[in-house]
Amino acid sequence: MSRIKACFEALKAANKKALIPFVTAGDPNPGVTVPLMHAMVEAGADLLELGVPFSDPMAEGLIIQKACERALEHGTSLRDVLAMVGEFRQTNSTTPVVLMGYMNPLEVMGYQAFATAAAEVGVDGLITVDMPPEEAGGLLAALKGVAIDPIFLLAPTTIDKRIAKICAETSGFVYYVSLKGVTGAANLDLASVEAKVAQIRQHTDLPIGVGFGIRDAETAQRVAAVADAVVVGSAVVNRVADNAESPEKINEAVAALLREMRVAMDADPPKAGWFARLFGAGH
Repeated sequence: MSRIKACFEALKAANKKALIPFVTAGDPNPGVTVPLMHAMVEAGADLLELGVPFSDPMAEGLIIQKACERALEHGTSLRDVLAMVGEFRQTNSTTPVVLMGYMNPLEVMGYQAFATAAAEVGVDGLITVDMPPEEAGGLLAALKGVAIDPIFLLAPTTIDKRIAKICAETSGFVYYVSLKGVTGAANLDLASVEAKVAQIRQHTDLPIGVGFGIRDAETAQRVAAVADAVVVGSAVVNRVADNAESPEKINEAVAALLREMRVAMDADPPKAGWFARLFGAGH
């Protein structure tokens, strides 16, 4: 059984939802990343999403764009990110790690070479933002050959037919991007999130994670009421950025945010359906 599947099954048995923080590997310098990964797990993270820095991160807002710039100033490469996962695995063999990035670094390294190296260091899943299933045949074959879960994104505008197609190619969990904009943009329309998650559930038995726009403990709790996982990116990266000049403060700054979210998510959540009743479906 994969680490991702085992993690979600254990959470379901405990009646809990997954907290998945995102950080950009190598931000603000490569030495920060592995200790931060451990600090996030200690603070209550269930899975870790590790961003592969890229020069043109088209899905990212300014916060994560700048994180990529800081990481790239140190020359952080895809191979460096894999080495970080390997270092993390020396003392943590259970927490799933998902890489999130873009197609170009994978093309340069080669799909099979990447998949082999990623499996060897203990990567569990891959999100490739700019690679739709129609173009992912070679990568999917390489990932499935080493039991790494390919995780595709669904958007608020994704129609039923395409939801079904994407879910059929996805394993591990389904990632619902809750905003029409980039990461860190706008405020969540929580009623719409609930409705879309219900729509996605008609097409898959996989856990559904919701990301983009989750800023604080209250939002995390509300999303956890309707989804299986809460993915937190910009809010975490903001804590890193705020302490970029004092890296020794980063672990506690991020951990404090995650502890707040963990406590809120583990409290008795609002009942499903309350968003629509409170705000109306068109809010």
